[in-house]
Amino acid sequence: MSAKNVFLFAGQGSQFIGMGKDLFDFSDKAKEFFNKAEEIIPGLKKACFEGPEDVLKLTKFTQPGIFTVSVIIDYLLKEKNLKPDITAGFSLGEYSALYSAGVFDFQTGIELVKVRSEAMTKAAEQNPGKMAAILGLDDKIVEEVCKQITDEGPQGLVVPVNYNSPGQLVISGKEKGVEKAVQILETKEAKRAVVLAVSGAFHSPLMEPAQAPFKAFLDKLNLQTPVIPVVMNVTGKETQNLSEIKDLMVKQLIAPVLWKQSINNLIKQGYKDYYELGPGKVLTGLMRAISREVSMKSFQKLDDINKIII
Repeated sequence: MSAKNVFLFAGQGSQFIGMGKDLFDFSDKAKEFFNKAEEIIPGLKKACFEGPEDVLKLTKFTQPGIFTVSVIIDYLLKEKNLKPDITAGFSLGEYSALYSAGVFDFQTGIELVKVRSEAMTKAAEQNPGKMAAILGLDDKIVEEVCKQITDEGPQGLVVPVNYNSPGQLVISGKEKGVEKAVQILETKEAKRAVVLAVSGAFHSPLMEPAQAPFKAFLDKLNLQTPVIPVVMNVTGKETQNLSEIKDLMVKQLIAPVLWKQSINNLIKQGYKDYYELGPGKVLTGLMRAISREVSMKSFQKLDDINKIII
């Protein structure tokens, strides 16, 4: 395979105060994207550019903010003739990946992200839960402990949900289940088992109430077949089948993010040039843990884009 480019898009947790401000000041197109997003989500620009942190980390601002910054960087890179042959995104980042591949326009993307985050917030209120990151253990050990606790009864529901990189797996579920899993996994010599500061048990069956309202909105939309393949979180494999993509977007709410598997599948196919688009360098860090044999560049600010020579 000749060198082909993979665009990767980060999810929630990669935000920082000031994200997108340099892009907004520099580019008329960036202003257009941010102003359109602001119409749909008032207060978004101020949250992204000025914070404070407790406002920016509200899901209603974080998710559309990350999506908007990612889309602007995607536009500016393509303008410099750096284009993807395939895309992938982590959780929320899947929406930036689908946008980049031409599945929907920017306004539709913002509205999808808004409806998804509202549905997830409501589900988290209905079914409170937690998430925790488990570091330094084999996936099988974590999976077995989660199954054992879940089998003890519904109050202990806990499942593996984010397969980030070798030795980094996030679990999600009921408060009691997650806390018990953390205690047990610490005795099994996990390097760290850390409860995460999130507002719900995302990607777990506790998010099921979010699926119906999200699907109802999705079904109304006129989406396009992607012009390049998109690697989907639920399968870890690429597709250009639109009905499959829509199905997997709904499933993603309650299914694990198979990130490590997605990247390994791309590497096996011979993809060597990877670019992380959007705030933060979360995916660049995960890539180092997955493989050091590939090229990885991160674009989160205007300076990063200006370094590209056409």
